[in-house]
Amino acid sequence: MRSLLLRSLLQGLAVIDPPAPGGDALAELTRALGDLSRGKLGRSLAIREVDAGSCNGCELEIHALNNPVYDVERFGIRFVASPRHADVLMVTGPVTWNMKTALERTYAATPAPKWVVAIGDCGVNCGVFAGSHAVVGPVAAVVPVDLHIPGCPPPPIEILKGLIGLVDGMA
Repeated sequence: MRSLLLRSLLQGLAVIDPPAPGGDALAELTRALGDLSRGKLGRSLAIREVDAGSCNGCELEIHALNNPVYDVERFGIRFVASPRHADVLMVTGPVTWNMKTALERTYAATPAPKWVVAIGDCGVNCGVFAGSHAVVGPVAAVVPVDLHIPGCPPPPIEILKGLIGLVDGMA
């Protein structure tokens, strides 16, 4: 036990590498998304994330958007706790029977105009959960979807690119 402790102390800090695209590219993406949302909506973009039955891989990538590396909140993109305050519903995972009614109620509680984003392969086409008796189907089988972002899980930078496309296409 002492040798394990000593080895871990001598090994130094464990740090992660920054995302592959440079910090400038990331800052430019998030700034563009913030500017677009303020231009189209007149305010910051508010996102409500809903896990409809996923493995939580996509949630980790979505939560990374708020970490110090991406820090999207500094550009006016914020995650909200209530669908009544949201512009975008970001749904992950295939919709399970247990979450079907909850997702429908969340969609109904979100004020118009609203947009739905299906995140990850599971949200788009049920992914590895396709054919399971516990799954209703993909997000589009329960609520109308405006944007699909595939990947297992999609990296945060792809989520940002998808949101830019969504906001840019807003009427």
